[in-house]
Amino acid sequence: MGKIKLPRHVFLWSMSVIYMFAFGSLYVQIPGLYGNEGVLPVRLVEPGVSGDRPLLEQLQASPSLLWLGPHLGLGRPETMELLCLVGALLSLGAALLEPLRDSLVFLVLWGLYLSLCQVGQAFLRFAWDGLLLEAGFLTVLIAPLNLLRRRSASSHHDAVTFWLARWLLFRLTFGSGVAKLASHCPSWWGLTALSHLFETQGSPTPLAWFAHQLPDWLLRLGTVGVLVSETVLPLLYFAPMRCLRLGAFYLQVVHQATCMLTGNLTPLNLLALALSFSLLDDDHVSACLGHAKKRLARTWGQSLLSGLTLVTELGIWVLIIYCVKVLFHLELNWEAGTMSSKTTFTQHQFDELLKAATVPSIWVGVLSLTWELVASMLGCVSVRGCFWKLWALLQWVVFGAAAVGMFAISVVPYTSFEPGSNGRILPELKRISSLVERYRLVGSYALDGAVPGLQGRPEIVLEGSMDKATWTEIEFMYKPGNESAAPPVTSPYQARLDWQLWQAARGPHKHSPWFTSLVHRLLQGKEDVVSLVQADEARYPFSQAPPAYIRASLYRYWWTQPNEDGSRPQQWWRRHYVEEFYPTVQLGDLVLEEMLSQHGLKEKVPAQPSPDSMLAQALRQVRGHVGTLPGPLVLWSLSVTVAAICLFKTFLGARKARAPPAEPKAKRPKDQPRPQTKHAPAASLKAQREDSADRRQDSDRSPRKRK
Repeated sequence: MGKIKLPRHVFLWSMSVIYMFAFGSLYVQIPGLYGNEGVLPVRLVEPGVSGDRPLLEQLQASPSLLWLGPHLGLGRPETMELLCLVGALLSLGAALLEPLRDSLVFLVLWGLYLSLCQVGQAFLRFAWDGLLLEAGFLTVLIAPLNLLRRRSASSHHDAVTFWLARWLLFRLTFGSGVAKLASHCPSWWGLTALSHLFETQGSPTPLAWFAHQLPDWLLRLGTVGVLVSETVLPLLYFAPMRCLRLGAFYLQVVHQATCMLTGNLTPLNLLALALSFSLLDDDHVSACLGHAKKRLARTWGQSLLSGLTLVTELGIWVLIIYCVKVLFHLELNWEAGTMSSKTTFTQHQFDELLKAATVPSIWVGVLSLTWELVASMLGCVSVRGCFWKLWALLQWVVFGAAAVGMFAISVVPYTSFEPGSNGRILPELKRISSLVERYRLVGSYALDGAVPGLQGRPEIVLEGSMDKATWTEIEFMYKPGNESAAPPVTSPYQARLDWQLWQAARGPHKHSPWFTSLVHRLLQGKEDVVSLVQADEARYPFSQAPPAYIRASLYRYWWTQPNEDGSRPQQWWRRHYVEEFYPTVQLGDLVLEEMLSQHGLKEKVPAQPSPDSMLAQALRQVRGHVGTLPGPLVLWSLSVTVAAICLFKTFLGARKARAPPAEPKAKRPKDQPRPQTKHAPAASLKAQREDSADRRQDSDRSPRKRK
């Protein structure tokens, strides 16, 4: 693989922006989720050891900077806000200033986010949280040490550490594809998944309604594209031929862009896109930016080799298409505009195929990493100077060992979906993986297995009443509720409460203990929790007084169909009542109190008053200004700010590049005799001799000469 300085630069910038979104999105929701009167108060989280123990012991038992709060004169919620603000500001600076895209800066960002996830409970255990922590730790290894140098420099080990991003991308995409097929969901094997996925995904956008109305054969073809991009294309990430990697990159970009346009799962999609830059090299990025190098004329041998490479690549793509057609028995009827498919694969056959593919994929990773290690070592050996050669080799040893270690421990979660391969892993490797598990350095990513809600999208509908006779529905801002309300567009903001409600609807309420606390806070009328439901008081039906009773029902939602003329109907959704999800409760209800005690949400000690230190007052001032804004607006403002400043810097750089170089000031010419030529006239030569003689006489008369 060629030089990777530019792709690495883009990757580091992307990680800075993703961190900014993550910290900013969480900061807006901290009072309602983790405040003293929130859904899951962070003060109820017990540290690994007693708070009276030394700080170092607390950090070893539970690695979180949250335990620094008392030393700063802050409570736990205020400490979470401080960590989010520091992370958001630091990542904003890294997105705008290249010197801050430093290994030490990314180490601080990773430590801040890990501290929040350690106490975040159910609302910080999404798949993208674990993926951000692993990608963030890899960024620490990939980023340079700019703060310890006068200028940014690249090292020979950069290709080795950047390879880890490619391996993580492989595990993410391949694991998701295997999870889809291993679930034996009939929608994936029957290629009807997209017919349901656009309406059952976590947070659909208005474009998802239009995508749902596409022809059946096109949706089936899209399902094939999803499966190919997550099962076949990942194998091309390690292909020796550059065009295969570029093709996999662009198909991955199309896949992630489609997901972002039809759903609000932006953090996961942005992380996948950032990791995809590990498939590129400097030549391709330069060509995309219009700075391609001039190509020299090729010899007939080079042209023949390029032709053979192109034929080989086309053959591989044709083989992939043929294998997909055989696997799913695709039959396309062009006249009727339909596509049919069926598979004769049994569960046992697929398990055997999965077992046969797991170990070879690990060996492909071993060979690819070995190639990068050897290539970087040869680069270190070629460095001039004995001292600098030893220094380059020392860095190669350190970062190469780190890369091998990260690859080794990542094999443990990677093989978790195949018990046979996981059982053959060395016990010592499993022991090391368990030791670093609390730091969430590696994870298993099997996303979107079975399609949820083949019989419709399950949704929880909360209702409140003052007299237990007249019930009023409580609508949430970022989840389907009212059939006439358009799906929201929240990206890159992540409404964590609404996402948890979508997941809670797929099981009984006992599997989601936090739901009881949500009902309890709404009965109490806590403003911080109500702001997560509706930021606009006019749209919350119990803004004047909290409801006396609350109940929850389970509904099934479906997208509406277009009108006969093809236009969109007035309603986006249609729904059907299924069953009771949560019984009718009120404050002081024995059932409610029993469930709070059962889930450990009963407050044994009343909340302590907020500290009044200078730092706490400053945090309250910031909260007073930001808390009045909706979460998506806060992140959109940050996005526009970063985009505007980056465009302005690019414009200034382009103007400087186009400006002609300043001409140097003309120096005073020395008195020199004019050059004589063969054809010079005799009078001219005589005049030159006389002038030369006069100058010698003047020189002899000068004071310096007499001295």
